[in-house]
Amino acid sequence: MKYKLIALDVDGTLLNDDHKLSDENKEAIAEVTRRGGQIVLCTGRSPQNSIPFMEELGLTGYVLGHNGGATVSVSDRKVLDQYGMDGRGLDPYIEYCRQHDIHFDVSTAFEMYVDNVENLTKEANYMYEHFRIMPASLPAWEEFREPIVKFTVFTKSAVLDEAMREWGTWTQQYNMLRSGEFFADFMHHEASKGNALKNLAARLGIAQEEVMAIGNYYNDISMLTYAGLGVAVDNAPLEVKAAADAITGTNNEHGVRDALVKYCL
Repeated sequence: MKYKLIALDVDGTLLNDDHKLSDENKEAIAEVTRRGGQIVLCTGRSPQNSIPFMEELGLTGYVLGHNGGATVSVSDRKVLDQYGMDGRGLDPYIEYCRQHDIHFDVSTAFEMYVDNVENLTKEANYMYEHFRIMPASLPAWEEFREPIVKFTVFTKSAVLDEAMREWGTWTQQYNMLRSGEFFADFMHHEASKGNALKNLAARLGIAQEEVMAIGNYYNDISMLTYAGLGVAVDNAPLEVKAAADAITGTNNEHGVRDALVKYCL
């Protein structure tokens, strides 16, 4: 096959709006794998709640989690690559979130922490149940034993719009990006899906032109532009489509299947 490494975003791309894997996408992925292609998930999710999708697909290989902040081997859960952040630099953002009642969490490769797990709102509890992850209460920075790879905020869209405008005027030491209508992520300034995919391709000895990526949102742009072929699903914003080389069907129309059939099979 022309493309040996195929990176798939998860939410809004591989999964439909009910957050389910369609049989059509599963079958196309299985056929690509049978023919020697390597499928990896490149997602804003943590490895902890994205590896189950790899297992559902019958895949080993790798997950590029936290928007590229941590690359993990599925078979042994080993962290192969990660971009650690200085947690103390997050203090002004945490204070802003507390003052404006914006929910936030802090992630290492496999663990997640919130301000106070006992005081989670109903919306936050639903979100964590929905994403199949259970956070713990945030410890002091000096108590962390693993690198911090991502800081995420979650709030109403309009509130997040205003927060992003405000934070955009601050001195930037992180890669700050919108990862969903209600989410924004802060990572090490070099952490991105594109850099994680580039590093993995180099590790596997796969050339850039042999890499394909499929995504749907602003946090996918770096991997779409790195890949030899970047494909946006049709439910992506215009700016994401503009960054892609091709457009496929929506996440509810098995767009991943259509792209794999057209460009790989």
